[in-house]
Amino acid sequence: MTSLLKLDKVSKVYGEGNTEVTALHPISLDVKAGEFIGIVGPSGSGKSTLLSIAGALLSPSKGDIYIREQNITQLSEKEMTDIRLKKIGFIFQFANLVPYLNVKEQLLYIAKLKKESKQESEKRADHLLAAFGLGERKNHYPNQLSGGEKQRV
Repeated sequence: MTSLLKLDKVSKVYGEGNTEVTALHPISLDVKAGEFIGIVGPSGSGKSTLLSIAGALLSPSKGDIYIREQNITQLSEKEMTDIRLKKIGFIFQFANLVPYLNVKEQLLYIAKLKKESKQESEKRADHLLAAFGLGERKNHYPNQLSGGEKQRV
């Protein structure tokens, strides 16, 4: 089965010399389609660093990151932005919604960044809103949504 995400001996070090701090010791991980994983550990053990590297938000000091078997480790910032936009999804602990955009506009904004056609993005937004039980809330703003609704946007 094809790997969706593979980390090969990835590590992260901040600083140099006497100020060097290892935020993530070398780790390898291979996630296949249909698998669910949990990342647990005490505070300061590198969980957030690992997730930031896996999500292409942070570059590793050493090691390689593969998304669907494509090595993304040496990509430019523009290419990494494109990978995050098209191939990686994030669910943050706290919803990061634009306060002055309603629910549907939040989705249309992302579609615009992806350069989707207006017709395609409208259709996809309506489909996603219905699929996540938010069709009736599409014209509501973030301050009018419950925590669970914000997460689903």
